Amino acid sequence: MAFNDMVAQKVPSVTFHTRQGDNWVDVTTDELFNGKKVVPFSPPGAFTPTCSSTHLPRYNELAGEFKKLGIDDIICVSVNDTFVMNAWAADQECGNIRIIPDGNDEFTKGMGRLVGKENLGFGPRSWRYSMLVDNGTIVKIFDEPEKDGDPFEVSDADTMIRYLDNNWQDKPSVAIITKPGCPHCAKAKASLAERGLAYEEIILGRDASMTSVRAITGRETAPQVFIGGQHIGGNDELQAHLNSAECTL
Repeated sequence: MAFNDMVAQKVPSVTFHTRQGDNWVDVTTDELFNGKKVVPFSPPGAFTPTCSSTHLPRYNELAGEFKKLGIDDIICVSVNDTFVMNAWAADQECGNIRIIPDGNDEFTKGMGRLVGKENLGFGPRSWRYSMLVDNGTIVKIFDEPEKDGDPFEVSDADTMIRYLDNNWQDKPSVAIITKPGCPHCAKAKASLAERGLAYEEIILGRDASMTSVRAITGRETAPQVFIGGQHIGGNDELQAHLNSAECTL
């Protein structure tokens, strides 16, 4: 397969049929791209392994970093209907990403990246790629290499963000276990946000139980904070860590 070199061309003009709440809402490419600097990426499908475990979550995690570099929106476009895409977005809790269903594959076909996945029972789907679009004009495209299977080497969030800023430095991943109504949890999250640290929140009673907290940390309190694979502890330990001389966050 050979993909069209669409750099310096306009994105295809398409109207996407989306479901927002109980209403059908048409969204055009003009609305999505005009007057904005946007990073769209296209996975082969919602709920598929690489798309759900890495591709979408990492863009969602780094959305704040992209915004610092002048990106107005990050858009995920997939050849799925709007109900599937909405369910996937809810499952992924990816509030930093705009999810767009290309149910009629018009955008993907216009991009010249519609491929057949009949061997998997998928039918026509998008080849995996990402791009930078400025005011509707394509500036850069990262197409995955033409290999069998589902290669995932260059359309990832880290490759795109380093294209935007070659000196960009990744921050350690952060996770925080919280419980509803906990003031110490709220203070810990506020401190992380003040440092510009994106974090994954694990809520007790929904995502985990106190048994899990005891098994992982040996403690029975919330919050419990983890940074870059290191268990920091509760809010007091987090504040001490953030204010320590060796902290570079």
